[in-house]
Amino acid sequence: MGAATTDRPLVLVVDDDVTVRDVVTRYLDRAGYRVDVAGDGERALAAVAARRPDVVVLDLMLPRLGGLEVCRRLRRRPDGLPIIMLTALGEEEDRVLGLELGADDYVTKPFSPRELVLRVASVLRRARELPARDAGLEPVVDGDLHVDIPGRRATLAGRELALTVREFDLLAFLVCRPGQVFTRPELLERVWGWDFGDQSTVTVHVRRLREKVEPDPTRPARIATVWGVGYRYDGVDEPAGSAGP
Repeated sequence: MGAATTDRPLVLVVDDDVTVRDVVTRYLDRAGYRVDVAGDGERALAAVAARRPDVVVLDLMLPRLGGLEVCRRLRRRPDGLPIIMLTALGEEEDRVLGLELGADDYVTKPFSPRELVLRVASVLRRARELPARDAGLEPVVDGDLHVDIPGRRATLAGRELALTVREFDLLAFLVCRPGQVFTRPELLERVWGWDFGDQSTVTVHVRRLREKVEPDPTRPARIATVWGVGYRYDGVDEPAGSAGP
């Protein structure tokens, strides 16, 4: 019984609203997850340090230590811990900033607990499926950029890049398909596993990725914008694409 219990994925729910924590915990438990809870940012960091969860559901508006700062600190960890943000309808700027800090997904309040459970399942599924799917792939080399897809590591000029889970997923997807153009909805579906969602998520992740892999992010040579369509991976030996989101 103990082994079966510990095999269930662990979700840390961080929200200062007791009702939200209770409802989300109930739905996650019914879906087969173990759940830890924290009511503020400091307790959230302590909970992660004590027992690493498989995914964190993180409200942005928290006492003692805000959700954005919690997200920033969790992103300093080397293990790529998945983070799903909870944001209010009027917090678009904070939502974008959260994505820029490395959150993997978000759900807008008021939200359906069922939708949140689906988001958790999607993030966990992607985190587990990609290593298995990519196990037989050879590392990809583009100039001084080396992408070890099975090992989920990327280096630029010999320096390892600090990529979030989604940033690495996006880079691996694009670098394996040079010259192909993908729309934002296609990238949401094929990289994030979403068949719906805010396309600005893709825009933010492309911008963050450019800052890490481009010689000059303002004039990207690797990840080109195809205006009115989407994005294409050219590589440093191809003509540089146009800059922009």
